Amino acid sequence: MAARPYATGPASFDNTTTAGVLEYDRNPSATNTKSKNKKLPLLKPSLPVFNDTTFATAFVKKIRSLANARFPAKVPRKVDRRFFFTIGLGLLPCSKNNTCQGPNNTMFSASVNNVSFVQPNIALLQSHFLNRSKGVYTTDFPTNPPFKFNYTGTPPSNIMTAKGTKRATLFTSMASTSLLSVRVLATLTPARTPAKFNLVDPAERNTVGVPSGGWVAIRFLADNPGVWFMHCHLEVHTSWGSEDGLGGQ
Repeated sequence: MAARPYATGPASFDNTTTAGVLEYDRNPSATNTKSKNKKLPLLKPSLPVFNDTTFATAFVKKIRSLANARFPAKVPRKVDRRFFFTIGLGLLPCSKNNTCQGPNNTMFSASVNNVSFVQPNIALLQSHFLNRSKGVYTTDFPTNPPFKFNYTGTPPSNIMTAKGTKRATLFTSMASTSLLSVRVLATLTPARTPAKFNLVDPAERNTVGVPSGGWVAIRFLADNPGVWFMHCHLEVHTSWGSEDGLGGQ
């Protein structure tokens, strides 16, 4: 078995190929020692290049649930609220008396719908249940990008971002699976958009990879009240601002 990283961003990473050998008896009950000790030829898989988005996307699309047309997955059919999140890299003014590496002495910041997350001094979940959200976060997180542009093409000329600790509120009248996992209906590359979503056997995931310059469509039931992070799996990105607080009720 062999594995190597998949990456499309400019950041450096360890491009080492990891390999492991698994040996087992074809017939554990066999008593022929000569047959049991026979060495089989080592099969070495041919791996794609590290940035092969087409291969990676095609592989992910093969991940399905155990459901089928007769017993379809419990995918929410009624959509109460729709959210469109764009995650990108923008600029913030450099703090006073500091020198930053961005253009015109600005600093780079990640953002969701042009809002760069500011980490509060108190836990969001704690402030939510203690009704002490005032001064910790606001509930005006934009459910759509503040302005339209070519999301997979040339970025807009003004990429200055806003800072804030904001929450988007989700409501649903249905009850089933919790907010901890989502159904992945489609993973889209800029050049290929499916005609319809997979509502029969989509995989249930708690993480999902989004192609560079592409999209992912998910659907879930917000039936676990509280404040939850929608975020990248890299913890350092919290300090960059690419987070969103989602309130489920």
